This record gives sequence, C-alpha cells and structure tokens, in this order.
Amino acid sequence: MNCPRKQVRGRPPPALRPNSGVSVEFLKREDGPTAVEYAVMLALIVVVCIAAITAIGSASNQTFSSVGSAIKPS
Repeated sequence: MNCPRKQVRGRPPPALRPNSGVSVEFLKREDGPTAVEYAVMLALIVVVCIAAITAIGSASNQTFSSVGSAIKPS
C-alpha cells in the first residue's frame, strides 16, 4: 500500500498525531473559570432581585390594602 505522504519511522502521520499545542493552549486559557465566575455572580444577582421583589411586593400589598379599605365605595 502506497501512501502519498512519507511516514517517518516511529511517528504517526500528522492527521493521527495528537495536537499537543491545542491541548496546552486549552489548559492555559482562562475562559472556563471566568464563565463559571460570571454564572455564580448572575445567580447571586437573581437571588437578590427575587428577594427584593418579594419584599417590595408584600409591602405594596399592605399599602394597597390599607388604601383600598380607607376608600369606601358609595
């Protein structure tokens, strides 16, 4: 079987060689940890927003109830 590429003894052809440069670059990049940090910050912001909306909702419910009971339909 003739291969169009010359194979050096002991080395697989370039298509079969693991690309170590890409692996090293992937491990050096900090995109993954940064994405996780942003996800944690987003989760905390959502929790704070839900707590604030709940507190404002109950306070406004009490205000509207007192105003509604103060206004008597004629």
